[in-house]
Amino acid sequence: MMWYNNYPFMHGFGGIFMILFWILLIVIVIFLVKKSLSVSGGRGETEEDILKKRFARGEISKEEFERMKKDIRG
Repeated sequence: MMWYNNYPFMHGFGGIFMILFWILLIVIVIFLVKKSLSVSGGRGETEEDILKKRFARGEISKEEFERMKKDIRG
């Protein structure tokens, strides 16, 4: 441990790298959590896919289906 006395900046770099490591780890975890939430919540379906499923289940009438389809297409 004698070399710390000769090169005090080396100890500082270790602390900086540790902080950068934890920041990077936290950013990766946040990214993965957001990605998993968006995949499980939306399942990659479009608005039109959801509308078609609602119509198929009988939740909406044909007139409502056509009106909503026009609305989402713009």
